[in-house]
Amino acid sequence: MGKIFCLIGKSASGKDSIYSRLLRNKELKLKPVIPYTTRPLRKGEKDGESYFFRSDEEARKMEEQGRIIELRAYDTIYGVWKYFTADDGQIDTASDDNYLLIGTLEAYTKIRDYFGEERVIPLYIQVDDGIRLSRALERERAQNYPQYAEMCRRFLADEKDFSEEKKKAAGIRKEFVNLDLEDTVEEIAAYIKGVC
Repeated sequence: MGKIFCLIGKSASGKDSIYSRLLRNKELKLKPVIPYTTRPLRKGEKDGESYFFRSDEEARKMEEQGRIIELRAYDTIYGVWKYFTADDGQIDTASDDNYLLIGTLEAYTKIRDYFGEERVIPLYIQVDDGIRLSRALERERAQNYPQYAEMCRRFLADEKDFSEEKKKAAGIRKEFVNLDLEDTVEEIAAYIKGVC
């Protein structure tokens, strides 16, 4: 039975960088699972790479069709942005393939409940809040239209969304501390190999 590895962590913890490096590791043979969002594209993003960008109407239709596994809606200063994982054929449950996706604690628990605890494995990324804030600020400065207020809202919301109580309730037992990106990727790759 294939595994679904779910990278979890607060904003600016390095999930995207870890994700791309793990996918490039040919030994791991991981297939990407691309989530969906209704938020606007950021500078450098392309539809179908980090996200499938969809309108609210398209998201509503997918929900009506029963294709959404989990959906989170965030009331941002720019309006409500939705993020979701869909049962759209990206994950073949009949195969022995292994998959990698990025999500929140809430997304992880819903995906785990949908596909089964024996199949969905959490990879929790931990980073010092000061480092995260610095990374988030640097990323926002690089945007054509920086959204500093939204960056701050997300940073503060992470404190509740990733509280110790919620991590414990989700069954998170192992954390990977991302002090050095390459070391963290190697540690996670070794863990994945041990699980598969």
